[in-house]
Amino acid sequence: MSKQPTTSTCAAAYGTSHGAFMTGSSANKARRDSAAPLIHSQPIPSPSISTTSSPTPLIDGPTARRRRRRSSTSRHGFDALTPVNDSDDGQSSSEDDDDDDDQSDDDKTLLLTHANPTSSPEHMFIDVEGESCRWLQALYLEEEDVHVNIRGYRFHPVRHLLYRLGVLLTFGAVWLLGRWMPTWWIHWVGDPVPLKDAHWLVFENQYQQVEILRPLREFYGGTLGSVFSAQQLKREMAQPPYRLEEPLSHLILVDYRYVRLVYHPLLDKFLMTGYWKDEQWTSVKQLKLGLATDKYLQRLSVFGPNLIHIHEKPILKLLTDEVLNPFYVFQIGSIILWSLDNYYYYAFCIFLISAFSIIQTLLETKQTLKRTQDMARFECPVRAFRNGSWRMISSVDLVPGDLMDINELALMPCDAMLVSGDCILNESMLTGESVPVAKFPLTDLVLRKLNLGGPSLPAEQAKHFLFNGTKIVRVRGDNNISATAVVIRTGFNTAKGALVRSMLFPKPNNFQFYRDSFRFIGVLSIIAILGFLVSSINFIRLGIDAKTMVLRALDLITIVVPPALPATMSIGTSFAIHRLKNMGIFCISPPRVNIGGKVDCMCFDKTGTLTEDGLDIHGIQTVTTHADDPTTKAFAPEMKRLPDQIDLTSQSSSAMPTSANSLADMLRAMTTCHSLKIVHGELMGDPLDLKMFEFTGWELEESGTVSSSQGVRKGAKVGIMPTVVRPPGDAARQDNYPLTMGTPHSSSEITPIEFGIIHTFEFVSSLRRMSVIVRQLSSKSMDVFVKGAPEAMLDICTPESIPKDYQQQLYWYTHRGYRVIACAWRQLDGVKWHKLHKLKRHEVECQLHFIGFIIFENKLKPRTTMALTTLRNARIRQIMCTGDNVLTAISVSRECGLVEQQAEIYIPKFTRGSSTEADSALVWESVITEGRQLDSDSLLPRSSSTQYYEHPFGGQRQYYVAVTGEAFRWVVDHGSVDLLGRMLIKGAIYARMSPDEKQELVVALQDLGYCVGFCGDGANDCGALKAGDIGISLSEAEASVAAPFTSNTLDIECVIDVIKQGRAALVTSFSCFKYMALYSLIQFTSVTLLYAFGSNLGDFQFLYIDLFLILPIAVYMGYTDAWPHLYHQQPTASLVSKKVLTSLFGNIIINTGFQFLAYWMIHKQAWYTPPTFDPDGENIACYENTVLFLVSSYQYILVAVVFSVGPPYRQPLWTNGKGKGEGV
Repeated sequence: MSKQPTTSTCAAAYGTSHGAFMTGSSANKARRDSAAPLIHSQPIPSPSISTTSSPTPLIDGPTARRRRRRSSTSRHGFDALTPVNDSDDGQSSSEDDDDDDDQSDDDKTLLLTHANPTSSPEHMFIDVEGESCRWLQALYLEEEDVHVNIRGYRFHPVRHLLYRLGVLLTFGAVWLLGRWMPTWWIHWVGDPVPLKDAHWLVFENQYQQVEILRPLREFYGGTLGSVFSAQQLKREMAQPPYRLEEPLSHLILVDYRYVRLVYHPLLDKFLMTGYWKDEQWTSVKQLKLGLATDKYLQRLSVFGPNLIHIHEKPILKLLTDEVLNPFYVFQIGSIILWSLDNYYYYAFCIFLISAFSIIQTLLETKQTLKRTQDMARFECPVRAFRNGSWRMISSVDLVPGDLMDINELALMPCDAMLVSGDCILNESMLTGESVPVAKFPLTDLVLRKLNLGGPSLPAEQAKHFLFNGTKIVRVRGDNNISATAVVIRTGFNTAKGALVRSMLFPKPNNFQFYRDSFRFIGVLSIIAILGFLVSSINFIRLGIDAKTMVLRALDLITIVVPPALPATMSIGTSFAIHRLKNMGIFCISPPRVNIGGKVDCMCFDKTGTLTEDGLDIHGIQTVTTHADDPTTKAFAPEMKRLPDQIDLTSQSSSAMPTSANSLADMLRAMTTCHSLKIVHGELMGDPLDLKMFEFTGWELEESGTVSSSQGVRKGAKVGIMPTVVRPPGDAARQDNYPLTMGTPHSSSEITPIEFGIIHTFEFVSSLRRMSVIVRQLSSKSMDVFVKGAPEAMLDICTPESIPKDYQQQLYWYTHRGYRVIACAWRQLDGVKWHKLHKLKRHEVECQLHFIGFIIFENKLKPRTTMALTTLRNARIRQIMCTGDNVLTAISVSRECGLVEQQAEIYIPKFTRGSSTEADSALVWESVITEGRQLDSDSLLPRSSSTQYYEHPFGGQRQYYVAVTGEAFRWVVDHGSVDLLGRMLIKGAIYARMSPDEKQELVVALQDLGYCVGFCGDGANDCGALKAGDIGISLSEAEASVAAPFTSNTLDIECVIDVIKQGRAALVTSFSCFKYMALYSLIQFTSVTLLYAFGSNLGDFQFLYIDLFLILPIAVYMGYTDAWPHLYHQQPTASLVSKKVLTSLFGNIIINTGFQFLAYWMIHKQAWYTPPTFDPDGENIACYENTVLFLVSSYQYILVAVVFSVGPPYRQPLWTNGKGKGEGV
């Protein structure tokens, strides 16, 4: 990025921004508290945001309307003006005035503005010289589903002066409070002003995270259209004119979480630059002109350099941020207090422990940031077309509109669109799937339709798009001209930039244990204050001098909130992470380990997760005439392999197909209807296409130069047809080809059997099919072959070519877990060669003759069934969420035991309308019993008489619903809240789900109160992996960094290990927290009793208790391994539950009672002599001190044994270090 906007002196007033977003991320910022989540401060409600204002007008536009439709599934209902106190570890933020470059590099995320100035509430505007100016703007972060408010401020002269005086008079204490509570600071020193006049801007999201940034103002000589696009303004303005040609004299820029926002003077608000499209991009010819220097400089100032650079703070700043954390400030105060009270040894040891903790945190932070930087940052030399000539430049200097040569590139340095040539990319960095993707040159029509106003691209545009960070596998130019591409997006605006942002700023978790721990520390603090008051009164009574009295009374507070509390809280988690690492499971988000112990619902992807990655061909089934009725079509018997002889000169007739000619058509379809490419002599492409082509045994050759069997053929000339398929070796000659039954010809008349793939219509998910136009060598006619989903093929095939038992055969295969692909064919008549590429897809894919089915089988992974059985016995709900066919998903679910074999399963069907129409009608029909349906509103079973039926053996029969993506979309967008809730509760299978819908499903289940985990391995899972309470990726691709857990063992048994270790870590955290609470109160009781006559524990006594008793015992408690079996109940996550409080208060009463008893008994002994009180001495050597010290020391050990919970979540304490019970 370019130099970031500098912070104003307002930032100096209270420090740098807290990186609360970084909690649990792979890229934890320096602001991340070092020891444990306990040291995060509670979010502070922002007093500036009205809780009574109506938020609806603030957020408008298509996205906002879609969110309002989906409000029933939104996990965080958020008013644009009313923040929800939803995060417990989300901290407020602030800025230092010496951090000119740091602040904006720490605070970036994808934003989308939806505030409509024409409909905003009056309180968003203030009058300035008779004009109504906006001072508050609402934004929506579409990808993260986060709302942000922007407010403009400048310093109030009087209040700012008083604040600075207060900082001086309190020696920085006021500054420290302002740093910890920035909303108080903002409303004391700030004065609201219009956004355009703001000296500093306040960004606040619904998680109460506040960041303060100063906008950068610079001169600019361009127009509005060079910064804002018409597509973007359509979302903001009801109607034109957009006035794009109006000059823009200066820019007001602000970088928020790596996204650049620019102020629009006419709309009076900030808009992001990442969705910009040049209005002059109307033809490919225009793109080939490149950029002139003046345009380059303009765009560089607007978009910044093409660099994904994560700023690394200096060591000194990281140290300052860590030391000024509230916990370490408390530690520093405690060390000073102990030193003043002559506890030098104890103070020195605690100082060493704290210093070691800080240094360790700094090193971890630096290493994490370094790893993220290495992954994100990329720079390479690039040939760009500037000022009419090609020149070598750095990829950092690329801006939107640059024309670049991609022939010599290994990785894409930006988001671009292919202008000339073709290439193959490996997009696993973004998608998690290593299947190469072919890219094709841009056309004028696609360019005109190109819409960059959203976070994603439609499939028809994505096939021309080259994404940043993807590997270039192969590049080919046109007619000896290099392949070129035009830069569309740069830096953090690219697809890779969005992935990096999602890693840097994950959604903060809201775990109950962390909330309760804050409350409990508050209770301990109240006890400490009461002890302080009682002790002060007692010291006054004894006549102790004021200095000693204050020091001893304050010492009670340090006793009740022990220094080792955060460290002991993270012990169990640290051991769990290490044990998981030994199992091949890597965790990048430590707080998620404890959350894993509360998972009660697991969602699984199907292919590659529950089942094997690859598909094998089970067989083929072609069409023939019925034996009894020649006019009726029927399926021929299933064939496991192709026969040795096939007459390729025959073609099927729609009127009278035979097994022979249908089989010939099927062979042609299997060898031509695919998108395979040859890379380095090896066939690459979709695994399904690869298996299908390999089943035929044929060879593929691209442009007459590269063969799948022989590699590069030297001296071969490039032919007209881009791809040719033929039988293997010399068998391609008809006289040698054993599969051919045609009449033999003379040697001079023999024509090789070759099929050229002239044109390809790529697979489109919405159409669920692909097609090719094929021409046989020396043939005058061309053929069309189509393959796709069987349901989609019915609409484009002639009714007379469909076999009578089509649905019956399809039902039979899909209900047994097979994946079925349908094939069709027709002859393309009356089309000239030069008009071929002008054909529309719908003109080609129509009036087809059905050929038959290709049946694939997808086998379960060996451990899938056993793992699901274990989860079911543990009463953890299991859900399949896949993009596959619903009937196939049902069959696999039954096979693996995800649903019971005898259970009824109902699938939805639209009887009227579709998923996009609000008045559509949806029915739920049984896949087993014909005529059996669910009530459309209640989703309860009913018979044909609409009466609810009962199972003959009593009780309602177990049933599930299998939800399709279309039905899910309609219920979420248009269904009632009750229907949505019932569907989510009864749904065990979700099929044909898009990536966004998978993520929505996870969020909707969380709304119902489930603690949801998601396990997947591919592109469609990245969003759901991030949205889940825990996400477990089975993919080793770079996309897996978006998941908290990554497993090297590619089966779902890793889910059991994560849950077991999570439960053990959670129970350990509870045990350590209760132990530390008891330790504080036991020591508090001892010291309070000694204070009664002016005594106290000695320096080495405190040292022995803390360093030789408490810490070793706490470590030993956390060392215990997980119980080998999953118990059927989850451990509690609430510190205020009856079970926990009973145990805690019971032990408090018992241990306190024994100390009082020992104190009383020592006074009853005949040999007891009262201590001599010296107001100026330490008064340590006395009977009471010795007895209370010995009793409390044994109590610390006994309490550890009592709170060390073993089965059913952890191994017994005595197994520590023994065999498999070894913790590390």
